[in-house]
Amino acid sequence: MKRTGLSLMLIIAFGAGRSHAQQTNNKLKLWYEEPAVEWSQALPLGNGRVGAMVFGGTSEELIQLNEATLWSGGPVSKQVNPAAASYLPAVRAALFSEKYHEADSLLRKMQGAYSQSFLPLGDIRIHQQLKDTMISQYKRDLDIANAKSITQFVSGGVTYTREMFISAPDQVIVIRLRASKKGALQFKADPSSQLHYQNTVIGTKEIVTRGKAPSQVDPSYVNYNAEPIQYEAAGSCKGMRYELRMRAISPDGTVTTDATGITVKNATEAILLLTAATSFNGFDKCPDSEGLDEKAIAGGQMKKAAALSYANLLQRHVQDYHKYFNRVSLNLAGDDQSAEPTDERLRRYTAGGKDQALESLYFQFGRYLLISCSRTPSAPANLQGIWNKELRAPWSSNYTININTQMNYWPAEVCNLMEMQQPLYQLLKELSVTGAATAGEFYNTRGWVAHHNTDIWAIANPVGDKGKGDPQWANWMMGGNWLCQFLWQHYCYTGGEKFLRDTAYPIMKSAALFSLDFLVKDPASGYLVTAPATSPENKFLLANGTQESVSIASTMDMTIIRELFNNVIKAGEVLKVDNGLRDSLQVAADRLYPFKIGKDGSLQEWYKDWPSGETEHRHISHLYALFPGDQISPSTTPELANATKRTLEIRGDGGTGWSKAWKINTWARLEDGNHAYKLLRELLTLTGKGSVDMHNAGGTYANLFCAHPPFQIDGNFGGTSGIAQMLLNGQSNMIRLLPALPDAWATGEVKGLLAYGGHTIDMSWKAGKLVRVTIYAKKAGTCYLLAKNRLKAGANAQLAPMKPKDPSAGYPYALKTTAGGVYTLLAAE
Repeated sequence: MKRTGLSLMLIIAFGAGRSHAQQTNNKLKLWYEEPAVEWSQALPLGNGRVGAMVFGGTSEELIQLNEATLWSGGPVSKQVNPAAASYLPAVRAALFSEKYHEADSLLRKMQGAYSQSFLPLGDIRIHQQLKDTMISQYKRDLDIANAKSITQFVSGGVTYTREMFISAPDQVIVIRLRASKKGALQFKADPSSQLHYQNTVIGTKEIVTRGKAPSQVDPSYVNYNAEPIQYEAAGSCKGMRYELRMRAISPDGTVTTDATGITVKNATEAILLLTAATSFNGFDKCPDSEGLDEKAIAGGQMKKAAALSYANLLQRHVQDYHKYFNRVSLNLAGDDQSAEPTDERLRRYTAGGKDQALESLYFQFGRYLLISCSRTPSAPANLQGIWNKELRAPWSSNYTININTQMNYWPAEVCNLMEMQQPLYQLLKELSVTGAATAGEFYNTRGWVAHHNTDIWAIANPVGDKGKGDPQWANWMMGGNWLCQFLWQHYCYTGGEKFLRDTAYPIMKSAALFSLDFLVKDPASGYLVTAPATSPENKFLLANGTQESVSIASTMDMTIIRELFNNVIKAGEVLKVDNGLRDSLQVAADRLYPFKIGKDGSLQEWYKDWPSGETEHRHISHLYALFPGDQISPSTTPELANATKRTLEIRGDGGTGWSKAWKINTWARLEDGNHAYKLLRELLTLTGKGSVDMHNAGGTYANLFCAHPPFQIDGNFGGTSGIAQMLLNGQSNMIRLLPALPDAWATGEVKGLLAYGGHTIDMSWKAGKLVRVTIYAKKAGTCYLLAKNRLKAGANAQLAPMKPKDPSAGYPYALKTTAGGVYTLLAAE
């Protein structure tokens, strides 16, 4: 990371000596010896709805705030582009005549509005009066074991401490400030916002910031409008209200408040409480006339929190957080550099140093982030989780559903955080409503469709401002179908027929109806194909040297539809419904354009064996069947698996941060742990680069956020998922134990991972071989396991060896289970 002048001054001021002896419990902590001077060095806190970035300043602390439902805009329009569907026959005619450029031009006429933007809530600045400008013994940390941040330093012989957490049970931000000398704490805390706002004083101890969000915010890449941010008057049905409250409580200091902030003097301790709310009342409600009462919500939360002591608030917060975080542990034997600050650890690691404890910290950091940013109905984790400081965030910080939103939730089930997917299910319900209107208006089909972008208003149309977007990303219509994978997957983990019947099946069925209507017979091959089709966000190279992006039957399209049809068929069989539809889906599934292997041995990305317009493109969309799908695997489809491996070799290991994370998962599915580990090390390359780079600049910032660059949280979640996939592949009928264990993790232990069927798996291994496996069974039946070394049953287990289909893959076993049973297996050698 490049040091700024201010950063160098801070290093000098804080002294060169490190208190390593004090670092006794840092395995689940991020910690630093200087304040953040950039946003990507600040530390994230969140309760699943409210987020904060803590900079850890001394004389001036900056805390940047977000609220998950604070977005621009309002409900989507009833009619977006009424003429759109009329262009579809001409698009298809051009494609079947191989006039790809003409099809591209026509397809632009089948676009609608851009999505809206996730917005920053505001900033809290704490101006602390210090008698001495010299600072010593500085430390700030983020304890992800307890979801709490502490900043501590010494000035003028006084130790100052700021502790901060954000409580989910009490929906409040809590900041406790203390001084080691009586009466030495003096500060002013003032709120502000980049949005329109006004501060109002409530008594002597509380200030309220109230304002309104913009009605329209153009994406950051749109630069042709004179006013990219627009506000409208009340009653426009766009532009929600918001409120931020702050109250100070001090047992011994004096507290005064004016419109600029709250001042605390002559205190030894003070507590700041902050609550926030918006008028968002659902994707289809005007946030103005039909909005929630944000004043009552934030005020009620404040009243409740203020009646509790700090100790009680902290206890309730930690108890709630531990309920989720403590389910999974990972310990990798090897080097542990936790006595070093986190940025120094990353720097050492980037230079080739070993630090298995950093790798396990990164895994748990992803779980921490998911708990911290995905607990709000209708507002799942967006491109930046809930942490965004920009009015016009990169890519609107929206839900990009051609990979990024999906990647956010890859670790949820396997890492034992299935509750964090609830907001995604709610958004899917809403998309199935707006997407039904889009399907009818844009394609004249039944069912529902969603394209590559959506937002809190569940926009479903192809974005692009009616012709200004590039079809290579704007006109891809498989986003909704892909998201349906999470619905069926959740059923496979839980076996919950009520969820399948009431939530999953209606949404999946409707998505399948769209695809059934949208598919068309290819005159040349006779197969059913999608037309138009793209492979996000790539282009293909024609023989004449031109690049195009629109064709038919992209591999990703065919794979997702095949998966959706098969899942709807299986769901219908479970529920014993829709026999006729199941027959129609099976007939269509059998006629889908198949996988093809190109002349270079790779899996074809498009209908024809065209070269990629960009050989090392960051997306590997056509490998969907390998991961996150399971239509291709080394054991069941070795020829296709080899083709995916060849594809990855040609694509290379470069790319953005999230692209590397995606590749970790695919190499893990190919059971090449050492290659997956190589990419993990590259993902954990320290970077300070903040500008957009779509190719080879991915890495990790000092605060462990993943760099696209700039920051995108999907890289963190993809990295956590990749580590889990290396240890457990539970997404098929066969639970693979340590399928892609790298040499660097020869000895270790993991507890609490989930496999299909809801079985919880604990494993320990030594010298690369399983030593002990414990299965906590969710349901009665037979659990199929595959291990790299022979196992034997503990006293309570009925374990039967099976004949391996592929002896080189390992040793398969069938384990009889009862609901609630606990079974231990041991190494047989």
